[in-house]
Amino acid sequence: MRIPKLDYLPRGPRRPKNHRIGLIGCGGISQYHLQAAQALGVNVVALADVNIAAAESRRDEYFPTADVYSSHHDLLARDDIQVVEIATHTAIRGAQIKDALKAGKHVLSQKPFTFDIREGRKLAAYAKRRGLQLGINQNGRWAPQFAGLIAAVRQGLLGDVYTLDFSLAWDHTWVRGSAFEQLHHLILSDFAIHWFDAVRCVFGERKPKLVFANAVKAIGQDMKQPMLGNAVVNFGDGLSTLSFSAYETHAPREYLCCVGSKGTIRGAADVARITELEYSNAKGTVKLPLQGTWFPDGFRGTLGEFLRAIEEGRESSISASNNLRSLELCFAALESADTGKPVKPGTVLTGRL
Repeated sequence: MRIPKLDYLPRGPRRPKNHRIGLIGCGGISQYHLQAAQALGVNVVALADVNIAAAESRRDEYFPTADVYSSHHDLLARDDIQVVEIATHTAIRGAQIKDALKAGKHVLSQKPFTFDIREGRKLAAYAKRRGLQLGINQNGRWAPQFAGLIAAVRQGLLGDVYTLDFSLAWDHTWVRGSAFEQLHHLILSDFAIHWFDAVRCVFGERKPKLVFANAVKAIGQDMKQPMLGNAVVNFGDGLSTLSFSAYETHAPREYLCCVGSKGTIRGAADVARITELEYSNAKGTVKLPLQGTWFPDGFRGTLGEFLRAIEEGRESSISASNNLRSLELCFAALESADTGKPVKPGTVLTGRL
């Protein structure tokens, strides 16, 4: 059996030196944004953060000639910046996105895009009216296991997708005592959004009918929020199951299985470290080795796709409009976990994280 070639690796812009980028928000996640820019050969010329020391630290480490500002308005006033990455907290990011679009900048927003679908729709529509790109850094799409799976589906190796199953067991207690522990839905939102997004990408334009989800505490759990969660997404003609056990300390493991009319893809390894997929069809089974890692390649993938879309004058695959469909799926799961009832995606417009 011939080993199929998967077209899944991140692509960069064709003319990286033509892109001058500003970064708003220099917290912990910003290092991956800056590493991605370095890897692609893109120039970050300015950084802004209310904590000017944080901006200076990131500048010194990654782009020593960049300017730093304590106000994002000063960064947006620069005519030489065409693209702005915004990596601030979701609660304040919407207003900053609007400011950047008003200033005529293309915007790549960190995820989650918004807590309110209505706000997201307004921002997406405003960007479109202004002729600007608004993209979301849904970086998991370029994690090798997700990117390989999505490429296999896109290339027709699986045919019509019947089922997609994800199962993860790992130790997420590193958030103990941090702001993350205060999230009402730590596992099903902040973490699982990447898996909900992968489900939507695999099933493509097929619309989910219902989502049923659960979130509970483990026996003896000493943390505030539920660390166990699961969800079933019903597409009417296909099913996806997601299982998250985040209170496991012995042997972290991630498993995926996608079954279609022409073939099946499987993968298993440490969480977020799947290095090969197994592909089976009527002719047999082969191993599909994967290159790269989620961090930092996922961020290189989102930035590369975003800048390539600007160059080609097309809507990026990570556009705000595209990402809102993933948020609708996630928000439906959160509502289901809270109510104990199945929920139709699109009917829940806010996500209490």
